[in-house]
Amino acid sequence: MRLVVQSTAILALLLIAGGCTTTPPRPPPPPLTGDAVVDYQNQLDAAPEKDRALWQYRLGLAALRRGEAGIAKPALDDALSLVAANYGNINKAAAKSRGMFTQEASKPFVGETYERVMANFYRGIIYWATGEPDNARALFRTGQLLDSDTLNKEYAGDYVLLDYLDGYVSAKLNPHSPDAGVDALKRARASAAAQERAAPPDYDTAANVMVFVDYGAGPQKYAGGDSGQQLLYRVLPPSATSARLSVGGRSYALPPYDDVSFQAITRGGRVMDQILGNKAAFKRTTDTIGDVGLIGAMAVSNSSDSKDAQIITGALLLAGFASKIISASTRTRADTRCWDNLPRYLSFAAIQLPPGKHQAELTFFDGKGNAYTQQTQRFTITVPDPAALPIGAATKDVVIYRSQMRN
Repeated sequence: MRLVVQSTAILALLLIAGGCTTTPPRPPPPPLTGDAVVDYQNQLDAAPEKDRALWQYRLGLAALRRGEAGIAKPALDDALSLVAANYGNINKAAAKSRGMFTQEASKPFVGETYERVMANFYRGIIYWATGEPDNARALFRTGQLLDSDTLNKEYAGDYVLLDYLDGYVSAKLNPHSPDAGVDALKRARASAAAQERAAPPDYDTAANVMVFVDYGAGPQKYAGGDSGQQLLYRVLPPSATSARLSVGGRSYALPPYDDVSFQAITRGGRVMDQILGNKAAFKRTTDTIGDVGLIGAMAVSNSSDSKDAQIITGALLLAGFASKIISASTRTRADTRCWDNLPRYLSFAAIQLPPGKHQAELTFFDGKGNAYTQQTQRFTITVPDPAALPIGAATKDVVIYRSQMRN
């Protein structure tokens, strides 16, 4: 009997050795410098191809916050191109990630819907800043379209600012059409009412300064469930719940028109959720079968020392060990790679300022209306004089982007 058990144990070890693959050690991460843009660029340079879009997202936003559009633009462009190429494309890596023995995170990163929406939103801001509001509108519409492809239709296409900005650009590009942007404005206000948020104001087509502000920390992903098969979101308490801009002797409210965390958690299920659920069920079943086989082998071994009993014991041991190995090799963990420097709240204001330099002050407030005085931002808004532009040059809006978030 001991010979059978020893032989079976050796076979089990061979199965384990044959069923496991050796993963080459990862190179150490690049050393941190404390400069977010430099650090994200270094991470991007060292990242495997499957993670490039994620680091480009992070780099693009960090650069935009620093006012370095020359870095932000190509980073977001490359990320959007990569994601478009990989989203919905069952390539080898994506197909393999659906297999029982491969993690979901092995596929190229495309991000969840809210992450893809935000990439379009920020790229749209850059387009507007470079005098291309029509291209900005196209990306705002793309973002809303992405959000419309959801299992939970109650929350489909419900970003307030995406509709509002879509309509605003239409109204500015068609100043003599009273209906331009009207439908988009109605949709924006309907979404704001459904989410109990502030209603965006009427369009001021004469405004020449577009102010985009975000604040609070965005959602963070984590894996839940008994086998890590559930993609869940951790919503951090907001560090600020509103903001106000003071410039030219006036104050402009900047309420939270959109909540990125709300968008993440109301998305509904994913196709991958069902696949991971099936993997988790398979993992539990094979683990249980393994337990049954090993317990059965012990019972038969204890009941008889006959040759037939030895054969049955060996067979049960092999089956039990094999099932345990299969269960242990099943990869059920949800992909928790996350665009982790996103904000929580998005706001916007359109204002009119005469040509010249204007001192501005941006203040953030907590839920009780107390100002975060240490985080007050003071900066200069420069409005070019149209008369000083070269002959034939078109005037363009001044676009300001500010964030409470640090990278």
